[in-house]
Amino acid sequence: MTDEHQQDGTFLQSAADAAPGPALSRRAWLATAGKALAGGAAVLAAPAIVRAQGEQPLKLGLLMAKQGVWTEQGEVIANGVKLALDQAGSQARGRRVDLVWYDEPNPQSAQQNMQKLVEEDKVVAVIGGTNSGTSLAMSSVAWRTRTPYIAPNAAARELTGSSCNPYTFRVLSPTPVTCRALAPSLLAIGKKWHFLVANYAYGQDIQRSMSALLKQSGGTIVGADVTPLNTTDFSSFLLKIRQSKPDVVLLGLPGGDLSTFLKQYAEMGMKGQIPVACPIIGDSDLWSINVDAATGYYGKPWHFSSPGHSPEEIAFIKQYTAKYGKPPADKAWIGWFTTRALLKAINQAKSTSSADLVQSLETIQFGDSSGPAYFRSWDHQMLRRWSVFKVKDHITDKWDWLDQVSVVPHNPADLDRLYGTRQEIGCTMAAR
Repeated sequence: MTDEHQQDGTFLQSAADAAPGPALSRRAWLATAGKALAGGAAVLAAPAIVRAQGEQPLKLGLLMAKQGVWTEQGEVIANGVKLALDQAGSQARGRRVDLVWYDEPNPQSAQQNMQKLVEEDKVVAVIGGTNSGTSLAMSSVAWRTRTPYIAPNAAARELTGSSCNPYTFRVLSPTPVTCRALAPSLLAIGKKWHFLVANYAYGQDIQRSMSALLKQSGGTIVGADVTPLNTTDFSSFLLKIRQSKPDVVLLGLPGGDLSTFLKQYAEMGMKGQIPVACPIIGDSDLWSINVDAATGYYGKPWHFSSPGHSPEEIAFIKQYTAKYGKPPADKAWIGWFTTRALLKAINQAKSTSSADLVQSLETIQFGDSSGPAYFRSWDHQMLRRWSVFKVKDHITDKWDWLDQVSVVPHNPADLDRLYGTRQEIGCTMAAR
């Protein structure tokens, strides 16, 4: 007998136990109840309904790219989400947890699919967004529908800044934080920078944040170009970079575009001539290019070969590698980490109501190889240390291409300062 049939049987048994009087036979009463249920009539006693609802699976929504430039990141994040569920036995609060995964091809579709998850699938919470544009769109639905939503992979400051709301949480460090962490390594190389960013929230935020840090240090912007998303030919931009002769090329490109740029950068003989950098990169962005094209300085939240991993992280690395034939990229980790946070919040909440889940997310504490991690109550940004890496000069491992340069802040007690004050962040959280 399937779980669904078992639940239906329990539901009907509870209703039969509550049926009035012996005058109606069990078979007749069940037939009558069946007709009433088919017609949508609410004839069952309240205690029976409560028991039945308690045995229904909890549904978690997942909105990740299944097409376009973010497809690979979406799939890798989803792999981490599913592994975290597997490790938890697909259960929370003693109930089975079902994952419902829809696409997020663009902000409008992301909004529509999130609305569907909430209204039709009745999910208790949503994890979603491979990029800032779709994540901001989902956040607006979270606020409108009062649905807990965690954005694992969005970096634009607005999400937990000017566009913050009580039902939106973010795991990835926002762009200003990743820029503050990366800037010292680049300023040590030189103070003449050329910017090349994609024309959307994330790219624009990188240029704004890094430009401010450069100017504060007495540096100069020698070039600044904006590219459309899904650019396939960077040759004109590369010629401008060559002419401006910067000390550093500062990039704000999404995964697929970044990979394309690095390939063409190497093809034009510019690798090793001018360092490139991006405040955030995914391992899969590098792995999708040839080793000979890999170069640069990058920020990441986590790396599979970093020292001091917790027992849980070590188990995750082993299980993921065994299942997928390669170590987990940082995007797989962020899906795993986000899902573990959500499951912990569900288990610790007083109920699965939106208000109780939000309150639980605001108070749960984490800890891993980077130190403490937690959602800050007044803006719902996760506070966690950030790492800066450099592509190895000589790559000998098929998967491990990066050397750790720094971990910021050095003292975990300085996390709140790194992530900014209320005035800097600009989040004014409305009442739930």
